[in-house]
Amino acid sequence: MQRRVKDSFAYTAVVFVFIVSAGCAGVSESLPVFETSLAPSGSAVHPADLTPDIIPAPATQPTDHNTPIHPNAGEPGSVESAPPPAIDAPEASPPLVVAADAPSKDAPDEFYDPFAKQEETLAAGEDYDPWEGFNSAMFEFNRKLDKYIIKPVAKAYDKVVPNALQKGISNFYYNNIHFGPRLLNNVFQLKFKGAGIELSRFLINNVIGLAGFFDPAKHWLELETPQEDTGQTLGAYGVPPGPYLVLPLLPPFTLRDFFGYLLDFGMNPVNYFLLPTFEVDDWPSAIAHKNRDTTTILQLGRAVEDIVNYRSLNLETFEGVEEATVDLYSAVRNAYLQKRAKAIRE
Repeated sequence: MQRRVKDSFAYTAVVFVFIVSAGCAGVSESLPVFETSLAPSGSAVHPADLTPDIIPAPATQPTDHNTPIHPNAGEPGSVESAPPPAIDAPEASPPLVVAADAPSKDAPDEFYDPFAKQEETLAAGEDYDPWEGFNSAMFEFNRKLDKYIIKPVAKAYDKVVPNALQKGISNFYYNNIHFGPRLLNNVFQLKFKGAGIELSRFLINNVIGLAGFFDPAKHWLELETPQEDTGQTLGAYGVPPGPYLVLPLLPPFTLRDFFGYLLDFGMNPVNYFLLPTFEVDDWPSAIAHKNRDTTTILQLGRAVEDIVNYRSLNLETFEGVEEATVDLYSAVRNAYLQKRAKAIRE
């Protein structure tokens, strides 16, 4: 009985830590680079898209009722019988009439193509945040966690581990651990070119780049990783983003992106073949699932290493942002939503 309780506790711990492994690193990602545009704050709509259709109204000749009429006007030979010469005066601009978007009864129904690229903007619900009270509290918790625990540990780690080794570890995680979800989501969105690039990068970096510690695919062949995830896939097929959401130990989300994040976790082959968090009958794995204590220790160690290594590489990235930003929570929320809307459109 004690053995079962111990196994259950270990299983729960490894699942939780593995889910938040990318999330704790995402605490530092909560301060993205802010992009400026001419669109309203929080909107991804281009100003040109906001301009209504303009139809000029027919120009009318203005009449001056105060102009005196000459008594001999209209008589033959009269000087005033001829119309006065035209004077080149600037014409008044005709009034503008805004065309209403009224549906036409004779217009054919628009064909719906489920594979067409879906547009996503924030105009319909800018910074939709009905849970702002909860989100703000979680944002402050994550910020203090990073300030008082993660960042100090990362600074000590940075003094011991050479920068070149840190980058190699980051490349290994990025090229291998997160490869599966990116590849599958390129396929799900029918982005076969992106899927081909992702697969090519994986093979090149693992064969030539020493198991992914180096990135020759990027530096030699200029193959950039297509950034795709399940949240983007859901958005590409028309699933709305839903409310903004902040959870402890995790980066910002929309409700759609949070479910996508969980699905990405389930797509990770490490959980089945290398360090089996999930048990699947007849699936090979490097460590037998019955040795759950071993996999728990390795998963915890991998998660902590990933978090600390990432933060160490980004110690100075967000320095001064808090001091320069009046409302940090709103700024991070706005930047995240704009970034995700842009990723969906692309």
